Amino acid sequence: MAEKKKIETREQFDELAKKESFLLIKHSLTCPVSGAAFEEYESFLEDHGDINTAYLAVQEARPLSNYVAETYNIKHESPQAILFKNGEPVWNTSHWKITSDSLSTALKS
Repeated sequence: MAEKKKIETREQFDELAKKESFLLIKHSLTCPVSGAAFEEYESFLEDHGDINTAYLAVQEARPLSNYVAETYNIKHESPQAILFKNGEPVWNTSHWKITSDSLSTALKS
């Protein structure tokens, strides 16, 4: 299983952005929909141990969450999944659309 890496700073994000591809999850600690999406993310990780991935807790990393939204012109949502390739977002989805299957499909495209 891939390591669930929690990030909280722009520096940590910038390190990830140097990778060929990575999946970022924006997660709310208080939202039941976000909790369900995070469980789907964890399920996805069980089958994709080789993916570079990280998550941020919106309540604990609001500046980072805003930075990602503003820098990449992706409207902030929570929960939200964003797939980056070569430093650019190539896919994103939110809320109930975050499933283990949708994450797997995004990786293949």
